[in-house]
Amino acid sequence: MKLFSRLVKDESGQGMVEYGLIIAVVALVALVGLTAFGGELAAFFTGLGARLTP
Repeated sequence: MKLFSRLVKDESGQGMVEYGLIIAVVALVALVGLTAFGGELAAFFTGLGARLTP
């Protein structure tokens, strides 16, 4: 029981877990955004590249 109470009070890895969760949420939002707008982005960059080519 002593070990369990010590582990519950230990917060040494809390910061890393929070950063990991933030990175996971950002990656998920980026994945959803690229999936939703991937075709439009590809067409945009293709058109932009055609305009830049002399």
